Amino acid sequence: MAKQFDGRVALVTGGASGIGRAAAQAFAREGAKVIVCTDANIKGGEETVKMIKQAGGEASFVKCDVSKAADVENMVVKCVGLYGRLDYAFNNAGIGPDGKRVPIADIVDCPEEIWDRTIDINLKGVFLCMKYELRQMLEQKYGVIVNTSSAGAYKPVPGFCAYDASKIGVIGLTKEAALEVAAAGIRVNAVLPGPIDRTLLFDYMTGTHPEEKTKMMSGIPMKRVGHPEDIAAAAVWLCSDAASFITGQALPVDGGVTIA
Repeated sequence: MAKQFDGRVALVTGGASGIGRAAAQAFAREGAKVIVCTDANIKGGEETVKMIKQAGGEASFVKCDVSKAADVENMVVKCVGLYGRLDYAFNNAGIGPDGKRVPIADIVDCPEEIWDRTIDINLKGVFLCMKYELRQMLEQKYGVIVNTSSAGAYKPVPGFCAYDASKIGVIGLTKEAALEVAAAGIRVNAVLPGPIDRTLLFDYMTGTHPEEKTKMMSGIPMKRVGHPEDIAAAAVWLCSDAASFITGQALPVDGGVTIA
């Protein structure tokens, strides 16, 4: 039985765990060949590829630091070299204040290096990914991009200054890109996850600051945290023909956080 993405190629950044891993698996289940990308967690990225292959899908791993133009250009070149095209890109790589890798800090206490690193990965990284992905998509006259923003773009959280600023910027970049390539039939949208379990941000934060989970739950009208599969499903849907007239949109997938 044919699958909706048979013959297509999907690229997923931040694919070593959590949302990225779930999305890579979801694209593969729909028949796409998948490029799984990550920088630091190479073992996790290779494990995602292994899981896809064990399930009967096709995938390859490419190491990429999304904050470096040469890495991103190479990522797209390798994708096209391996599979001949690039149809879907889920620009999901990102970091946020989790109390372990990145401190939770108000503006007055936020170290400049944390600001720079967060903006470099979360915002510059999306810019660079779209820059090289769109070049390929414009050449082949087809493509869909989904960027990962955050519910924090609409509902800022104290101590998340660099993260929230970067995710607001992702929405702006998404809308700009959507306008620039709409006439070419290429679509660009964003997903805005709320609190999502089995992600490094969630696991580290609730591990180092247990009280944060209670705060999160109190702010979610649906009274549960999300799962990586919730975001993966939204990204796959936005890439599908079912969403063929949707572009430039920021879709919250957050259990109602942004309306509370």
